[in-house]
Amino acid sequence: MRHWIDGAEAAGDARERIGVVNPATATVIGDAPAGTAADVDPAVAAAQRALPLWSAVPPGERAAAVTRIADGIKGALDDFAATVTAAMGSPISYAKTVQAELPAQVAATFAAVADGFVWEEELGNALVMREPIGVVGAITPWNAPLYQTVAKVASALLAGCTVVLKPSVATPLTAALFAEVTAAAGIPPGVFNIVYGSGSVVGEAIYAHPGVHMVSFTGSTGAGKQVSIGATGTVKRVAMELGGKSANVILNDADLQTNLLSWPHPLDKETADTLRRWLDVRARHHQAARRNRSRLPVDPDQARPPLPRRGTPQARTDPGRGAHSARRTPTLVTQVFGAPLRPGALLLSRP
Repeated sequence: MRHWIDGAEAAGDARERIGVVNPATATVIGDAPAGTAADVDPAVAAAQRALPLWSAVPPGERAAAVTRIADGIKGALDDFAATVTAAMGSPISYAKTVQAELPAQVAATFAAVADGFVWEEELGNALVMREPIGVVGAITPWNAPLYQTVAKVASALLAGCTVVLKPSVATPLTAALFAEVTAAAGIPPGVFNIVYGSGSVVGEAIYAHPGVHMVSFTGSTGAGKQVSIGATGTVKRVAMELGGKSANVILNDADLQTNLLSWPHPLDKETADTLRRWLDVRARHHQAARRNRSRLPVDPDQARPPLPRRGTPQARTDPGRGAHSARRTPTLVTQVFGAPLRPGALLLSRP
């Protein structure tokens, strides 16, 4: 697998490669180049060259191109689902319906919305024109590799922007499949580019690059701070989705059976929308804790993913993923931001 630059595979400057490890078998199933800052330059240059032509394409034609991308994903659902499952451990049923089908639906929805979008409008004596911002750097996480790519890339292409994507080092294989889909959909060379590598090297080169006009980042709060700081040097626009951990307040009259239905989650709480922290009434704590323990074993009809652990090759490659995926028993926290919780309440936390 190579970088995708200017509509074709590119070997790049990197001499090292990053292995992709199947967390279920601990075997290497592929690898990607450990890109460098020197690999980012030609990708950004290609995106800059393609920008004038792509931004001049009528919005309806850009929407048609995104629709073709959606159709291409639908035609390769099994391949995308199998790749996601092999690389990051998502149960295959979840991979098909959420990791593959949902991104296809999102792309199709974006294209449909674009048909009625108002690109120009008169407000009094003023004419408001909505124009593409330019080259977009997209940095995606490991836990929803295709969805995050589609959400960033499809919207940017519809707006007339060109893109340089850096996927997670844990799930680069999905991005390679997506590049094939964009090529089959007729996306012109340079409009969509991929540079593989770590966030500290390739990611930093993208968000600090003077030729990148906007960065869209999804990941941890700590990494988001670095992106925000690094992007200020070129005063570029930054859009970030950072790691919230879904706090839930459980009151006396709550139905625990209903409130805890999402445990265990198909991604073992490795998404931002799952029940992960509870502020629980003390009188009901033991009942809630017992319910939590009863949901931790594998259910016969709902497989839990074999996420990587500390010490595995993938955990070493992507330290944040390995650290967050180690299953732990719930802990009781008696202070929040240094202040004791009020009497009658405990925080049941699963870090």
